[in-house]
Parts: sequence; structure tokens; C-alpha cells
Amino acid sequence: SGVAWNESHHCRLLAGLVPDQIQMCRRNLEVMHSIVQAARQTKNVCQKTFTDMRWNCSSIQRAPSFSPDLLKGTRESAFVYALAAAAVTRSIARACTSGELPLCSCGSIPSEVPGPDFRWGGCGDNLRYGLQLGAAFADSPLKSSKLGTQALKAMNLHNNAVGRQVLSDSLDTKCKCHGVSGSCSVKTCWKGLPNLDEIASDLKSKYLAAIKVTHRLVGPRKQLIPKEMDVRPVKETDLVYLINSPDYCMPNLHLGSLGTQDRQCNKTSVGSDSCNLMCCGRGYNAYTEEVVERCHCKYHWCCYVVCKKCQRKVERYVCK
Repeated sequence: SGVAWNESHHCRLLAGLVPDQIQMCRRNLEVMHSIVQAARQTKNVCQKTFTDMRWNCSSIQRAPSFSPDLLKGTRESAFVYALAAAAVTRSIARACTSGELPLCSCGSIPSEVPGPDFRWGGCGDNLRYGLQLGAAFADSPLKSSKLGTQALKAMNLHNNAVGRQVLSDSLDTKCKCHGVSGSCSVKTCWKGLPNLDEIASDLKSKYLAAIKVTHRLVGPRKQLIPKEMDVRPVKETDLVYLINSPDYCMPNLHLGSLGTQDRQCNKTSVGSDSCNLMCCGRGYNAYTEEVVERCHCKYHWCCYVVCKKCQRKVERYVCK
């Protein structure tokens, strides 16, 4: 994060880059801020999205040194690859909009006819440029690396494309009002991308519905097809995986499982964060914690709010 990214030798400072990525870094030094930011966002958003499940994306912490659960073709690796691919594309597209990159600017004016109450304007996110550079950066390790099987490469390339497709589908019309006294008689609108949290939420749904596949010869070339015969064909929007995940209940370094001991659980929930499911039936310990909160807030004219600080005791539950 402290690197200036103004000298080509800085490209050697990032661990885990393949030669094609180093070449791209040297040719597009100004893009590296966006790529580093995307990596940081991927880590934070992934952990936030899975905070209520046994696998809480902690295995992404040591990237690019992934633990086994992200190296062997699990549905967790499917999610991480898709999210990372979406994040790098989004970060570059937004950097174009904010004027950080000299080789791109605002996205093109949409071809659809504007409505009677708005006009196209503003500065839309440059999704096209983001897709172009984002795909080149995210996919190159899978195309040039000798590591991993052909099946694993095909799976990761597919899931990268799913991440970018979910991002592309999320491009939405955003508007700003103009008019006397905020009447919004005229709106200026542009196409913009949502927060990465929204993309992660969509991808989590796809993670839960991911299809187990095998890499098999179909006609002249190998394709990813469902492992089970009674499952529908794989769509371009489906996340796919090759092997079943561990249950993440107990620590197992060989499988990449950290276990759920000492994880916080929700005693009243019936979902994945419930103490029964999170603790895998081992039970839980309760403890009391004092929290300080703002309370008795009063609005003073004009224009500030004054609050008091209140202490209250909260019961927490952690897995045995």
C-alpha cells in the first residue's frame, strides 16, 4: 500500500504475479493502484459476506499463498475467484470515471433513448475498459501458468467470467436532480456500478447453488459438465466446483479447515449462524460483555446532535 507505482521495478514487489501480469504492470503502472485496491476490497468484502457461516473466508488472508480449500477446486474457491475478477474490473472501471487513469475516461453515452423526465449526462463508469484490463489481469495466471490441472484452470476461468458477468448485469441507471428548490424537474442520468457488497451478495447466492462439474471431452474439446447426470447443463452464470468442501467444523490443515472453535454464534437464530450449526453440535459457552453506546440523543437548533454514553451488558455465545 505504500508503493508509489511510478517505477517499472515496483512490479516486482507484488508476490505471486506471473510474467504476463508483470508485463501488464510495467505497461500500465497507473492501473496498479486500482488492482491493489481491488485485492484489499476482495478480502474485506469476502469475510464480511461469510461472517455468518462456518467458512468465513479467513483462508483469503494469506493470499496469494492460498490454503488448500482455495487451491483444489472447492465452491469456496469458486466464490473467491468470481469476486476477485469482479472487484478488479469494477475498480478499474471506477478509476476511469474519477480521472485517475490517463488512458480512459467516462463510459460511453448509453444507446437507449432517455425518458421524457431525464437526459443522459454525468460521468458513467467505464465498464468496457474495466472488463478489458480486468480480464487480462485476472485470467492471465490461468492461461500461462503450468501449475494446476486443466480442469482446475477451466473451472477458475469459468468462475472469473461469472464474476464479470454478474458485475456487467449490475450496471444500473443513476440520476441527479436539477430544478428550482430541488423540484427535480430535470434529471441527469448515467450508468454506474454498485458497491462490491452487492456483487458479493449475488455471488453468495450462486455459491449456495453452485454445480459440481467434471472436465470431460464433449465432441472435439473438453468442457465442464455436471458430475451428476440428472443436473441441468451448466449456464454461463453458474458458479462451478470440482470437489466437495470440508465441513469446516474441526481444524484440518490438510483440507484448509480452521474449525469453528471460539467463533461467535447466535443463540436465537435458526440459520447458518445459529449456535447449533456454527458449533457443529459441540455446544457453546456464554459470557457477558459490557458495551458503550450513544444514547439519549437530542437535536439542538441549529444544527447538531448531543448524545450521552450508556453502558449495557450483552450476552455473547462462542463455540466450544
